[in-house]
This record gives sequence, C-alpha cells and structure tokens, in this order.
Amino acid sequence: MQHFDSLITFIYTKDLESTSDFYGNLLELPLVLEKGGCRIYRVAVSGYIGVCDRGDTEEPKGLILTLVTDDVDGWFEKLKAAGTEVEKAPALNPEYGIYHCFLRDPAGYRVEIQRFEDPDWDSREGEST
Repeated sequence: MQHFDSLITFIYTKDLESTSDFYGNLLELPLVLEKGGCRIYRVAVSGYIGVCDRGDTEEPKGLILTLVTDDVDGWFEKLKAAGTEVEKAPALNPEYGIYHCFLRDPAGYRVEIQRFEDPDWDSREGEST
C-alpha cells in the first residue's frame, strides 16, 4: 500500500482576508491553490494549511498549528511586531525537549512555533532532494 503524498490541515475563519494575510504575508507561506472561499498555503515540501471562509464557524478550540523552525525567536519577534496576539513568549520546555512559543492567528487558532532540541529529530527526513 502506498503512503500518503501530503497533509493539508483545513481551518475555518470568519475573516478570510485577515487570516490569509497572516499565513500568506506575515508567515510568507506560498499560496498554491485558491478555490472559491478556500486558499491553500504550502508550509513544507508536502505539508499545507487550508484557510476557508465560513461565517458560521465556532470559536476554534483543541487545535494547535505547530510550525517547526530553528528560528523560533526571529519568527516570534516578527509576528509580535506585526501585532499578532501573543500567548507565551519563547521558552524551553524540558519535558518535551522543545523550545517554543504560542501565538493566535486572526481566526483565533493557536499557532505554536517550535524547535526540537532532540538531536534525533530530523524534520527533513524523507524529503527528496
């Protein structure tokens, strides 16, 4: 059986423009597809975030969008300077062996930016070069 080709996490928003601005402009994710009220942004080689306009959506809960990068501090400072809601400044979490921060996107989703401190973590494992 063949493994999956990619992952898309879809989130709903009441304000497609401000949420799209957050993912497309602030996070600098390339827009790869726009269909109707949904926009799909590439996060990594085969990982995507889909942002869909849903005026009747409820307040998001129970979902954390985690973006992995070595530059946690740089992204935190950029997003904070742009007025993004900060929940937790960058800090080491020794229990999980990560360095991370938490923010909120314009739709209210928790966005975690993290770096794995574990030397066995290789986020690019399986990527074709």
